[in-house]
Amino acid sequence: MKISTKGRYGLKAVVDIAHFGRDVRCVSLNAVSERQGISENYLEQIVAPLKKAGVLNSVRGAGGGYYLAKPPQDLTVGDVLRILEGSLAPADCVVSDDASCATGNCQTCSAKPVWETLFEGINQVVDSITIQDLIRKGFENDLS
Repeated sequence: MKISTKGRYGLKAVVDIAHFGRDVRCVSLNAVSERQGISENYLEQIVAPLKKAGVLNSVRGAGGGYYLAKPPQDLTVGDVLRILEGSLAPADCVVSDDASCATGNCQTCSAKPVWETLFEGINQVVDSITIQDLIRKGFENDLS
């Protein structure tokens, strides 16, 4: 499994908005773009599903921008990645019916337990890390 640039950049943008938005409520995409080195046009595409899913809110006009819809300690890496990437399953047969299995019968697939175990592990990891954890790790010098 490989996380796309949409997932990676989206996570970076959410952490940036959470960190820099703590003092000035709204963070412009222009500011995120400059700090993170991500195209502003691409950021616009990334924040749309995050806003639709209720992770981000926005304010229009001068001084407007984006802010987290809930506290960073209540938002996980898994929340963000699933919105932007969809399922984090390493194989379709873990989350779909037999039609997705190359053999046509997922129940007899000897590798399926491996994919299920990997899927559980991925979910445990991404659901155990909050946006607040990433702020602390990435900006610990700024927070002191």
